[in-house]
Amino acid sequence: MSTREDGAQSPLIESRADLVAWIAAGEKPKSGWRIGTEHEKFVFRTISLEPVPYDGPRGIRALMELLIQRYGWVAIMEGDNIIALKRPEGTLGGNISLEPGGQFELSGAPLQTLHETAEETSRHLCEVLDVGEDLAIGFLGIGFSPKWTLAETPHMPKQRYAVMTRYMPQVGSRGLDMMYRTATVQVNLDFASEADMVKKLRVSLALQPVATALFASSPFTEGRPNGFQSMRSEVWRDTDKRRTGMLPFVFEDGMGYERYVEYALDVPMYFVYRAGRYIDVAGSSFRDFLAGKLRGFEGAYPTVDDWSDHLTTLFPEVRLKRFLEMRGADGGRWNMITALSAFWTGLLYDDAALEAAWQLVKDWSDEEREALRNGVPKSGLRTPFRATSVNEIAREALRIARLGLKNRARINAKSQDETIYLAPLEAMAGKGHTLADELLGRFHGRWEGDIDRIFEEFAF
Repeated sequence: MSTREDGAQSPLIESRADLVAWIAAGEKPKSGWRIGTEHEKFVFRTISLEPVPYDGPRGIRALMELLIQRYGWVAIMEGDNIIALKRPEGTLGGNISLEPGGQFELSGAPLQTLHETAEETSRHLCEVLDVGEDLAIGFLGIGFSPKWTLAETPHMPKQRYAVMTRYMPQVGSRGLDMMYRTATVQVNLDFASEADMVKKLRVSLALQPVATALFASSPFTEGRPNGFQSMRSEVWRDTDKRRTGMLPFVFEDGMGYERYVEYALDVPMYFVYRAGRYIDVAGSSFRDFLAGKLRGFEGAYPTVDDWSDHLTTLFPEVRLKRFLEMRGADGGRWNMITALSAFWTGLLYDDAALEAAWQLVKDWSDEEREALRNGVPKSGLRTPFRATSVNEIAREALRIARLGLKNRARINAKSQDETIYLAPLEAMAGKGHTLADELLGRFHGRWEGDIDRIFEEFAF
C-alpha cells in the first residue's frame, strides 16, 4: 500500500473537474508507456517458521536497517519507525514498503521492458535474501499465509493500518485476513487517452478472473487445505463490497474518467493525512469533504494529495489512478512475478492484441463476469464458462499475449524477445494445472500433511 511523506501542502481541489484532471494527467504517448511491477512476500524465521515481528534484533526493522547499510536504501520514517525504503535521490529502483502483517513489498520502478523487470526482480530478491540470511529470515511467495493464525500474525506500526484495522470488521468478514494474511503480485500499466483507458480497463476487468486462476497459489489456511485454489481471492469477496469487485458500470455507455470519479466519491474514506498523522475519518464521505462538510473538518476542503490518497483506498479487481493497476494475482515465485507483467503487457500494450482481447470478452454479460469472479477462487482453471472452461480462455488469452509481446519486439542480450516470460503460464494452461494443484499434490503426497515443508521447498 502507498506510503506518504511530509512535504509542502498540495493545491486545494476547487471542483470535480480537478478530480477528473488529476486522473487524466496520467495519459502518456505510447513511447512513454512503462511497466511497474509490485510483489509481496511473507517473511518468516527460518529456524522456527514463525512470522517476523517489527521490533527486535532480528525483526523487520532490523531487516530494513541492514538493507540501508549494505545496499544504500534510504529510510522513510513515520515518527520513530522505519516504514518504507526508497532509493537515493536521482537513482532508479522503486520503493520497499511494509504491508500490515509484515509482508515485504517491492514497488518497482516504471521500466520500459520485461527484461528490465526480470532484472529488477532478481536484484531485489538477491538483496533481501542476502540480508535475510544474516538474520535467519526467509521469504515465501504465495497468496495466503499457509500456517499462521490471524492472532499469531504481527502488526506493523503504520498509522493508516491502525485506521483500517478498526474499520474493516464493520464492512465485511474477511478484511483483516486481507490485510494481514494475503500477498499479491501486481502490475501497473499506462494508457494514452480516455478511450484507451476505457478499452484497457474493460479488457483487464473481464480477464482478471483468468489471471486469478493462472496465478492461484493459496490452497492452505492454518496448516490445512482450505478447499480453494486462491484463498487470497476468496477473501477479497467479503472484504468491503463498496470498494472491491468487478465494477459493472465500466461496461456501460458513457464510461470515462468522470464516471470513475463518481464511483470513487461514493466509496467511504479511511483517513485524512495532516502534519505527519493519519486522522481516522473511516466511513465518511469524500463528497462531504469536497463540500467542506467532512465531520471534524467542517469548513476545510481536500487537497490534490487527499484525492490521491483516497484513490489508493479503493480495491477493485483493476484500479484506476494515473495508470491501471492489475490486482487479481496471488503472490508467486521468481518466474511468476515477471510472468504477470508479461501477461498483461502482452494483452494491453499492442494494438492488435488489445483488439483481439476485446473481441474475446466484449459480449460477456455482467452476470457472466461476476460468475467467473465468484467461481475462480474455488475452481481455478477448471471453472466452467459457457460451453468451455477458464482454462481454455486462459490458453486463448495467452496466445493473444504472446502475439502482443512478439509485436513489441523488445530483444535482450541473448536475442530473446519478451515472450520468454510467458513460459510458466503457458505450461500451466497446457496442463490445466496450477501452483495450487502442485502444492496440494505435495501436501497429500511426499509432505505427508506437513505444512512446514512449504517453507523448505517454495521459499525464495
